[in-house]
Amino acid sequence: MIIQLCGLSGAGKTTIATNVKRKAIAYHTPIEIIDGDTYREFLCKDLGFSKEDRCENIRRLGFVASRLSDHGIVCIISAINPYDEIRHELAATYEHVKTVYIDCPVNELITRDTKGLYKRALLPDGHPDKVSNLTGINDPFEAPANPDLHLRTNEKSINACTSELFAFIRNTISSQLLPVHAQIRN
Repeated sequence: MIIQLCGLSGAGKTTIATNVKRKAIAYHTPIEIIDGDTYREFLCKDLGFSKEDRCENIRRLGFVASRLSDHGIVCIISAINPYDEIRHELAATYEHVKTVYIDCPVNELITRDTKGLYKRALLPDGHPDKVSNLTGINDPFEAPANPDLHLRTNEKSINACTSELFAFIRNTISSQLLPVHAQIRN
């Protein structure tokens, strides 16, 4: 199974994914986090932040996830993943892809600003430290219309969101295995 998280910077994607992975250890559920920031340092460092490059980044992360998923590892792609087009492409290309929207309003994210990106994106044009391609501020984010799971980190705690995503993964795994068990019994 591949879980493609999407959401703005600072919404809680990596924190929730990391907490889910920790929780999964007790249930012997193998989970690998494919973090967009980490993979950009190694596998995707040739890519910029144009729409084409962002889509290629997700394609590469999806490919890595598919290889691991084929070996029974639940993969959580933790990336902004801003475009519907590429999220649908991943779901059409690989089996058992689920979209989870980690949602938080921009105003709340500006207040949190864990990486200082919003402050830099809101600097005046021409400022040497200005970030000119921050998704949600000066680059588009297409919120998924019908995600498989919608977590609002401004309304629920990280622990509650972690529990909800973990339960979603366990239930999805169970429903995918059910037809196999039914076939074995027949």
